[in-house]
Amino acid sequence: MEKIKMTTPIVEMDGDEMTRILWKMIKENLLEPFIDLKTEYYDLGLEKRNETNDQVTVDSALATKKYGVAVKCATITPNAARVEEYGLKEMWKSPNGTIRAILDGTVFRTPIVVKGIEPCVKNWKKPITIARHAYGDVYKNAEMKIPGAGKVELVYTAQDGTQTRELVHQFDGPGVVQGMHNLCGSIESFARSCFNYALDTRQTLWFATKDTISKKYDHTFKDIFQEIFEKEYKEQFDAAGIEYFYTLIDDAVARVMKSEGGYIWACKNYDGDVMSDMISSAFGSLAMMTSVLVSPEGVYEYEAAHGTVQRHYYKHLKGEETSTNSVATIFAWTGALRKRGELDQNQALVEFANKLEKATIDTIESGCMTKDLALITTLEHPTVLNSEDFIKEIAKKL
Repeated sequence: MEKIKMTTPIVEMDGDEMTRILWKMIKENLLEPFIDLKTEYYDLGLEKRNETNDQVTVDSALATKKYGVAVKCATITPNAARVEEYGLKEMWKSPNGTIRAILDGTVFRTPIVVKGIEPCVKNWKKPITIARHAYGDVYKNAEMKIPGAGKVELVYTAQDGTQTRELVHQFDGPGVVQGMHNLCGSIESFARSCFNYALDTRQTLWFATKDTISKKYDHTFKDIFQEIFEKEYKEQFDAAGIEYFYTLIDDAVARVMKSEGGYIWACKNYDGDVMSDMISSAFGSLAMMTSVLVSPEGVYEYEAAHGTVQRHYYKHLKGEETSTNSVATIFAWTGALRKRGELDQNQALVEFANKLEKATIDTIESGCMTKDLALITTLEHPTVLNSEDFIKEIAKKL
């Protein structure tokens, strides 16, 4: 069989621990036999990040801007224990955070739906995609413990030295205080990424905040979304037969629980963090959750939503058998290959990505799956496969 040719490379970002092992297996069994794979390779494993003072992460993000499509393996964000374990020069930042900042992107997370893995919410029939704004709010906060009575103010000092003040609270005893910020430019990028992705996937878009309580902060998000939608996207949405609407976050939660799914739900940073975990857990597993970072210019970086599966990696190093779910990592590759095929008008590559996804889902629906899915499936007598045999079973179907 002649291999499918690629014209433009995909940026390939390798990662850490068990997902790095799966990455190699996926390429060898599911991709390289069928595709003349063209990638620009970056090793984002922790050792290489340490060796290059994290320059490799920056370089991979810049390459993604250049080529428009990337696929990323899960990576370690080091804590104190990792600094010691790997002998790191310093506690390097999250690679995902660095890449997000350079691409100015929004993260879209979607569950992979298969028969036999039923959502906890019985009326959810279609995937619900969470769009998470990945800048600011509580993640870039300034906070302070207040020791006793006194006054806390927000103070804005303009470049000409003039000041504007807003009383936060007149304390008459100890307490805590937190200051948050966001940038209009970042909110505009968030809005455009959401509208573009909705058009790309032909899905209705919801956006939810709490503007009734936060009359300036959250209301600014609401106003920016509405203004950009009216000026730049309304006609395209009408033509695509999809809609955009704003609702309060508490109303959105109530609607989500009663809906059948099949839409994108855009959330501010913290809401998106919490809701994406709720959605993934309710649909079955983080290992069955795709994640794509989309920039407002239409640059796409695909990855799995989960971590590096450290516990399985240590078992693997001891020579013990593991049954690690590779579905989200396979779908990171299929997402990137499909997008590359669409951009290059390479129909063979698009069709291959679709077939690999179907082969993966058909393998699970036939009763062959990894241990994590066997524990929650409604299928009777599932066959539990180890990490490698699961990938080889998909290869047979493919």
